[in-house]
Amino acid sequence: MPLPTVCIVGRPNVGKSTLFNRILRRRQAVVDPRPGVTRDRHYAVAEWGTTRVALVDTGGLVLESAGEVVDRSGEAMQHEIATQAKLAIQEADLVLFLLDGVGGVQKDDEAIARLVLRSRKPSITVVNKIDDERRDLEIFDFTRLGPAEPIGVSAMTGRGMDELLDLIAARLPTVELPAEEDKNTIRLAIVGRPNVGKSSLVNQLVGATRMIVSPLPGTTRDAIDTPLEWEGQRFELVDTAGLRRSARVKDQVEFYTTLRSIKAIHRADVACLVLDAAQELSTQDFRIASVAEEAGCGLLFAVNKWDLIEKDTDTAGAYAKDLKARGRSFAWAPAVFLSALTGQRAARTLELASRIAAARRQHVPTRELNQTVLVDMTTKPPPAVKGHFIKINYVAQGPDVPPTFAIFCNHPELIGVPYQRYVQNRIRERFGFEGVPIRLRFRKKGK
Repeated sequence: MPLPTVCIVGRPNVGKSTLFNRILRRRQAVVDPRPGVTRDRHYAVAEWGTTRVALVDTGGLVLESAGEVVDRSGEAMQHEIATQAKLAIQEADLVLFLLDGVGGVQKDDEAIARLVLRSRKPSITVVNKIDDERRDLEIFDFTRLGPAEPIGVSAMTGRGMDELLDLIAARLPTVELPAEEDKNTIRLAIVGRPNVGKSSLVNQLVGATRMIVSPLPGTTRDAIDTPLEWEGQRFELVDTAGLRRSARVKDQVEFYTTLRSIKAIHRADVACLVLDAAQELSTQDFRIASVAEEAGCGLLFAVNKWDLIEKDTDTAGAYAKDLKARGRSFAWAPAVFLSALTGQRAARTLELASRIAAARRQHVPTRELNQTVLVDMTTKPPPAVKGHFIKINYVAQGPDVPPTFAIFCNHPELIGVPYQRYVQNRIRERFGFEGVPIRLRFRKKGK
């Protein structure tokens, strides 16, 4: 199911990052009273009730009344912030236009309102810093900025958040799901940073030039689904990319691309993360990988442009070692070294994706788990915490995808992250699950 995108826009210091954190129920964006602290966009998957969205926090917009970007603070960064926010609005399914209920309507608010209206995207006007009933009347001063009546909240205290979340859920576009999911087709998302060769790889796999290929970063505008059959297995390839590089700052294009990748990953079975062998591994690469893990999507690394690399006896081994060292959290994801241009080992991505999709549906009988993994945990139990000894009772795999294991014990709240990794490694050593994230749920016996 496609993941809808909700972006928060507004002038500096109206509380966008605070609202972002409040919706996520955790402190992720940097919050600072100084204007302009959020200079790029932050994104995360927010979930409440049955609603699940990709939430985007943008930097503060500074606009003239005519809607033009200005450098009012003396920093060229303001132009970059405004451009990023415009890109976020273009990609959004719903815009939260945030205003400062204490300061009243400003010229910048009027300009941003026109920007949001011109986008023709569904929007909600949110007046922040309405901390108590005495400030409720101040909300009506903002009615002239949009066609819909504004809603008052306090992102700091949480006042009005339940009503806002209900309104967001109601305003999101409805998605018509297919009558029955085709379980025999593997949805393979081709993701990665701009200009790493995603479209070239798709063209190589389908055997025809279906995607525009250009040396310019961000040539592909939209995610395009391409059906493919390989050795009797049906695939649906999703080539994701971002905006054409009309913006000056590379990070703007990369973030736009990442947002597209998030949507593709959340409706895919397996994500093929394309890397450029000629470039150094980037934090952005592992950000995209973390999205796949969080979404429960299978993952493989496709190291492209391998034909351009000077090789010795163990070039691939050295690269793989560096990849595992820098991305330790994704050591379970396999890598293939290929050339999308020549086709060398390109079909290996489909072979790996097929194996990963099968592993993602693998179910281990409870008896086998308790004869192997439980024995491992009994031999090496979790460390005692403040005199509390932890006893593991039994292990069972649930029906969920990705593979989810319930581990019953007497003190589930005392299980630390290092021991959870130990259990995940034991499960992988015993049963494989190559390229598949594993979920662990420690529970008290009887619950």
